Amino acid sequence: MAHLESRKHISPASGFPITLHPNFNPKIKDHVPPEPFRGLVNPPIDRAFFADPEKKALFSVAKPVDLTESLGTVLENVQLSQLNEQQLDELALLVTERGVVFFRDQDLTTEKQVELFQHYGDLDKHPAQKFVNIHGSREDHRELLNYTPWPSGEFHADTSFEINPPSYSLLRMEEHPDVGGDTAWVSQYGLYDALSDAYKKFLDGLHAVHTSRLQYDTILDLWNVGPNRPPIDTHHPAVRTHPVTGLKALNVNTGFVTGFAELKKLESDKLLDFLAHHIHSADDHYVRWKWTVGSVAMWDNRCTVHRVIPGRYKGNRRGVRTTVFGEKPYLDPASESRESASYAKERKVMLDSRSSISVINVGF
Repeated sequence: MAHLESRKHISPASGFPITLHPNFNPKIKDHVPPEPFRGLVNPPIDRAFFADPEKKALFSVAKPVDLTESLGTVLENVQLSQLNEQQLDELALLVTERGVVFFRDQDLTTEKQVELFQHYGDLDKHPAQKFVNIHGSREDHRELLNYTPWPSGEFHADTSFEINPPSYSLLRMEEHPDVGGDTAWVSQYGLYDALSDAYKKFLDGLHAVHTSRLQYDTILDLWNVGPNRPPIDTHHPAVRTHPVTGLKALNVNTGFVTGFAELKKLESDKLLDFLAHHIHSADDHYVRWKWTVGSVAMWDNRCTVHRVIPGRYKGNRRGVRTTVFGEKPYLDPASESRESASYAKERKVMLDSRSSISVINVGF
């Protein structure tokens, strides 16, 4: 962290760096983004809508192994590079249902990864880079918060502050240490399920304030790169409806959400405190992935949040991430939680079964 501007200004009283407001940090205040503000886009139809619900083509070449009840599936004995369009569509559907899908020992190159992911839509350009090289961090993210405003070690959904946040993301690991640098995901379907009915109703009526301003300031100072676009603030529903599954998912993350439009400041702060605890304590809706070189994760930002687990690991960590534009988040009041939809489905199966038994008994 020696290159941080704050590190150059030491308090004579404490001997520690003086935190500089972005307006007084020349790296931040003097930066002029080369690209204009990006407005609403209309992404193509989600490829999951073209999938066979039973995923017969995909499962004919890959063995699914669920890692937890709530989210996370490994597909074994398959190369992503060899999947045809139908299988890729079914993979998208599986990702919308399971949140994140993992692969080991893949032969993808960056060129093939880009080509493959263009099947899912228009590639989204990160505000700082075209294709994001993921390195992880050995810094103490708790200490970094003294000098940078963005909580870089927190759970987030990729660039959720955009008008059109990404739908799918894919990360392929090219270098990785033997120990450390894991990534954790939490299901936002599950986070919504775990709330009381009263809290669900409360959150259904709120808009979360997503902002890139904290990241914008931080990456200029910490990453030494200039964001391509000006910072943006958006108000998205605090609970969103997934367009493919039709299920409600919490749409709040600790990385980019700073408050709630309908609430006063102290009310927002208290709610954010609770939801930070809610996300970090969701062990029953959590999966942690141990990376190896050649492993791949594909996830849905509309129904998960994720974070790299910070640590003091040794060795390089480098991966390539691609993402595609999603739809503008919305809430359909008629949509259901995953738990409610599952209960309704199980009840229907039970009632259908009873009806069949009754018909058989009448026949006898």
